[in-house]
Amino acid sequence: MHEFSSLAGKKVVVTGGAGFIGSHLCEELVQLGAHVVSVDDYSAGHARNIAFLQGRSNFQAVKADVRDRQALDPVVNGADVIFHNAASKKNVCLIDPQKDLAVNGGGTLSLLELAKQHGVRKFVHASTGSVYGEPTVFPTDEDHPLRPVSFYGVSKLAGERYVDVFHRLYGMDTTILRYFHVYGPRQESNEFGGVVSIFLRNVVEQRPLTIFGHGRQERSFTWVKDLVRANLAAATRPASTGRVYNAASGIQVTILELAQRIREMTGTD
Repeated sequence: MHEFSSLAGKKVVVTGGAGFIGSHLCEELVQLGAHVVSVDDYSAGHARNIAFLQGRSNFQAVKADVRDRQALDPVVNGADVIFHNAASKKNVCLIDPQKDLAVNGGGTLSLLELAKQHGVRKFVHASTGSVYGEPTVFPTDEDHPLRPVSFYGVSKLAGERYVDVFHRLYGMDTTILRYFHVYGPRQESNEFGGVVSIFLRNVVEQRPLTIFGHGRQERSFTWVKDLVRANLAAATRPASTGRVYNAASGIQVTILELAQRIREMTGTD
């Protein structure tokens, strides 16, 4: 028996389902036999990311803004699990911090209210390592002080706080996962993407790999399929109730090391 087979036959909602991470989560859930509903307004996600799932009897794509309660109400009705991955992208926060907060804070609150109203069994919330701000302890654990230094970090922390309040006030079964530098297929390679995909795009286009600063800054890069497993574990294991987890590989790599490894793997100078 598959370790996540308990999700088979269940109605599962994935917000941000047409995004990089959300599409991989939808893919795995469909393969598990869950009835998957992807919710995305396509401001950051792309229809191409889930095109291969269209036509599957246990997959449905709904175009809706996570802030639109009227549109989300019938989607959440009857759901067993919500994987909340919809978010205002990190690059948006400087352009429009009001929208950033409305999506990451207000959108999360609206979804939690609907989840409570419809008796959703489990709410798995995607957060970010940005809630820590500039880490002072390495490796950074979940007890590190939360001192975000960006609008994005503040708005994502607001979303976390709403999730925690719904767990404490109403006993909702919630889990928060703080993502760290996720990479893999379908990731954007433009200025809104991650450094791995940007470096690979530059290699393909025979352009130099640009490193800002000294390049010795360390990051913990996380393979997207591992992150999907973390989400599924959070949804199915009772021990995760009310908990917050760093969802990261834990392997520290400098940007210089990353650039060198990509050069070696692709045989480029």
